[in-house]
Amino acid sequence: MVKNGKKYREVAALVKPDTAYQPQEAVDLLKKVARAKFDETVELHLRMGLDPKNAAQQLRGVALLPHGLGKKVRVLVFAQGEAERIAAGAGADVVGGDDLVKKIEEGFLDFDTAIAVPDMMGRVGKLGKILGRKGLMPNPKSGTVVAMNDLPRVIQDARKGRVEYKLDRTAIIHVPLGKASFEARMLMDNLTALMEAVVKARPSGAKGQYIKSAYITTTMGPGIKLDLSSTMALNAS
Repeated sequence: MVKNGKKYREVAALVKPDTAYQPQEAVDLLKKVARAKFDETVELHLRMGLDPKNAAQQLRGVALLPHGLGKKVRVLVFAQGEAERIAAGAGADVVGGDDLVKKIEEGFLDFDTAIAVPDMMGRVGKLGKILGRKGLMPNPKSGTVVAMNDLPRVIQDARKGRVEYKLDRTAIIHVPLGKASFEARMLMDNLTALMEAVVKARPSGAKGQYIKSAYITTTMGPGIKLDLSSTMALNAS
């Protein structure tokens, strides 16, 4: 059995495991327990009351975090002709068609998000085993397969802090919220934007309690339980 280190035990002692914290309290506490030597990623974990095997209860979407994730997002776009010129002009880091598909088949994965125009998906489909495992496969449901005229907006959204959330096979959503170095206000804004998106995206086939529990944590820190009703009520307006 793995034993936690002294530093972890010290910060974990600050968190009451049986307490459900108000969102602002939880964020303030999270700032106190983030003591790693590197800038830890802040994550939100939601246990959903959904059945991952039920097609009517699938949940997948995107949220725009107002303060981003604290890192430069490298954007790749599958496009040719005029769409390729538009993507390059909008600031995509890597743009290409068949040549780019071949490059990825040969091992190139130096990007954080992939976008495609619809007429490229026939070619991009062969990359499913490569990009799917990395969570990088363009998908209409996640807003990464878009019309040529929408490329500038989607590329800029990706740079600003566009994150994808998805129900996994254990009915849990894991999604980053930013960095521990962010001001508490920035983390609250990002948490609010994400929760608002998830609550609005409730599948039509969902039954009973939609979200069963919510926790925030840092890469090396303990989980902090959120008060569910107040967290679900977060609203940016």
